[in-house]
Amino acid sequence: MAEQTVVIASKAGLHARPAALFTQAAARSGLVVRIAKGAMGPVDAASILQVMTLGAALGDTVTLSVEGPDEDRVLDELVTMLATDLDAVQS
Repeated sequence: MAEQTVVIASKAGLHARPAALFTQAAARSGLVVRIAKGAMGPVDAASILQVMTLGAALGDTVTLSVEGPDEDRVLDELVTMLATDLDAVQS
């Protein structure tokens, strides 16, 4: 299992659009991806409802864990997403 902490960079935190982009990427990976914030979690990172219940705001630290083949690459991609202001990214 690969695990890393990351600081949320989206101005709105993990709400609405940033949460949707992140959970879609976690689901596409096909791996077991979990996210935790402090004493909350870990929760399924592919579930937008579970991710939003963490209430992760700008500047909060979360811990991501990924299990499965190619877990290091997937972890790097997801960490990069969370370290980016996803509200500023054009789709």
